[in-house]
Amino acid sequence: MRWASALAVGSSLEAAVAAAGARVRAALGGGPADLLLAFVSGHHAAAFDRVPALLAAHCPAATVLGCSAAGVIGGGHEVEDRPAVALMAAVLPGVELAAFHLDPEAPSVPAVPAGGEPPHFVLLADPFTFDAERFVRALDVAFPGSRTVGGLASGGRQPGANALFHGRRVHRGGCVGVALAGDVAMDAIVAQGCRPIGEPAFVTRCERNLLYELDGRRAADVLRALFDAATPQERMLFRDSLFLGIVMDEAQQTYRAGDFLIRNLLGLDPRSGALAVGAALRPGMIVQLHLRDAAASAHELRTLLAAHRAHAPAPPDGVLLFSCLGRGLRLYGTPDHDTGLLRAALGEVPIGGFFCNGEIGPVRGQTFLHGYTSACGLFRPRG
Repeated sequence: MRWASALAVGSSLEAAVAAAGARVRAALGGGPADLLLAFVSGHHAAAFDRVPALLAAHCPAATVLGCSAAGVIGGGHEVEDRPAVALMAAVLPGVELAAFHLDPEAPSVPAVPAGGEPPHFVLLADPFTFDAERFVRALDVAFPGSRTVGGLASGGRQPGANALFHGRRVHRGGCVGVALAGDVAMDAIVAQGCRPIGEPAFVTRCERNLLYELDGRRAADVLRALFDAATPQERMLFRDSLFLGIVMDEAQQTYRAGDFLIRNLLGLDPRSGALAVGAALRPGMIVQLHLRDAAASAHELRTLLAAHRAHAPAPPDGVLLFSCLGRGLRLYGTPDHDTGLLRAALGEVPIGGFFCNGEIGPVRGQTFLHGYTSACGLFRPRG
């Protein structure tokens, strides 16, 4: 198994694809690639229909998948707000690939190679026309033991403005993806970028996504107590960086990074004291409020990478990185942050991906659609 990643910046789509294509071919020794993933910045929107033919000229035998992006990741760098193309190519001996496009009106579980271990999936979906969260739940049911990573296309701000690349075709809605089966293992890391505040608590009263009571206290009162005890810097984060973490394994006694599913707080009803949460709730859930900032995001990703390195049977040969538009320069103020952490932890592994409108990845064995997240798929032979 060999992976190669390259990035090219420039206003000419043809020149950028040619430069990135030459680099991945050279890194693969000049031989044919089995899989080619392409992420093309929205600056090239007028030329999206030409992308498949340009890619085919460089990797004619490869299974091709890709999408439009507000920012791209490749060749050890992250490029935001500039015209660029990132390519990720792989030679995958012993791996069967099944690429697909799903119609937004009637998505169905795709056909995958039969037999053997469960396949793994990479998904790229349009945020305006495709219910990615519902679909990944269906994949979890249909293929227990599989792992899924991916992201929602970005760069376009209205339906029809994003592009999904699938072989020789360009789609303006739905979802494209590839199932990988055979001699391939995919580990997944989902860094949700938050740190807990206060203490874990039981949901004692709720209705659908409205949280009324925690440990018998009004949710608004719990929130007020946390605010009063917070530092001045933390109080500033309460304005737009406050989230709810839902414990995924309630049998645990202590909780660490990766044990929570982080969901948005949508609002507070001052009359009832209820918090509106971006998730369905039930009594008895264990939850904890979280804050998001650059330091917490960096610490969590470092912690998850260290845990992966300590337990993985082998280092990855390639990494796909799906990072939220709210990370990168907007969060850290410096370029190449998450890519740099990955390479510091894993070595000079090829990394490719893009900045997404939503990220797809598993938390405690269940796949979710996330926000403000970096979701990584780490590939190696099954061995």
